[in-house]
Amino acid sequence: MKNLRLHKFAAVTAIAFASTASIATAQIKVVATTPDLAAIAREIGGSKVAVTALAKPTEDPHFVDAKPSHIVTLNRADVLIDGGAELELGWLPPLLESSRNSKIGSGAAGRVVASTGIRMVDVPTSFDRSKGDIHSLGNPHFLADPINAKIVAKNIADHFSKVDSKNAAAYAANLARFNNSIDTNMVRWSRTLAPFKDAKVVTYHKDFVYFARRFGLNIIGELEPKPGIAPSPAHLASVIGAMKSQGGKVLLVQPYQNRRTAETVARQTGAKVLDMPQQPGARSGTTTYVGMIDNLVNTLAAGLR
Repeated sequence: MKNLRLHKFAAVTAIAFASTASIATAQIKVVATTPDLAAIAREIGGSKVAVTALAKPTEDPHFVDAKPSHIVTLNRADVLIDGGAELELGWLPPLLESSRNSKIGSGAAGRVVASTGIRMVDVPTSFDRSKGDIHSLGNPHFLADPINAKIVAKNIADHFSKVDSKNAAAYAANLARFNNSIDTNMVRWSRTLAPFKDAKVVTYHKDFVYFARRFGLNIIGELEPKPGIAPSPAHLASVIGAMKSQGGKVLLVQPYQNRRTAETVARQTGAKVLDMPQQPGARSGTTTYVGMIDNLVNTLAAGLR
């Protein structure tokens, strides 16, 4: 009988220790709306987090295919990271409402608004839908600028530390490591693109504004006449004219944009179409944020060269 009680006590103790160890090593569940936010979250969270991105790397982040599984994912999340500049306005709000998760609601410790502290550009003076798919808070493609990635990383680290205070030191160390990586690589990226300062480029959408400002490029037009509006023959003719007169030699496109239209313009201007996805994972070797910027910089330099 005594041995039986000892066995039971040992079993209960083992279960208790296992439970405590599980809690101590449990990862916080992080959901990011886009792969670039997810990539930065993994850098900051390291082994302490499990990160899921709702949008696919090749999917237009303005128009993500919302699924019932997204509701389940959001319902189980400890942290949600969204752009905060209306990029996900068309699909995220109904998913959030259905998820019924107060931990990731507006103002909660588990809600990271990535754009906090970002100096937004293209902020409209008036909100007019006739101008296309404009965003009242400004251009939401701010992560194309690596310096903005440092601001986003700090926002993420701050919230991770609030949700999981016992690992705050680890998040701070990972943030410092990420910032150092960006600073080191910025020297290399800037050196690579320095010979092409003021180079004239055309984009499909207004999605390279921050990238162009950071690296000194001159965007002379977009194939879309207005953000989110399909190119018209008349507008394309005007872009072709501008490229011929100003010397635009490259067209930057992303995976979800109409490459055939870009190729048509390229044939008539002698320009090159460059595939430059702004999401990690869209191309081989770009699973990290730095890898994604590497691809943008190297692809552009090769195209302009």
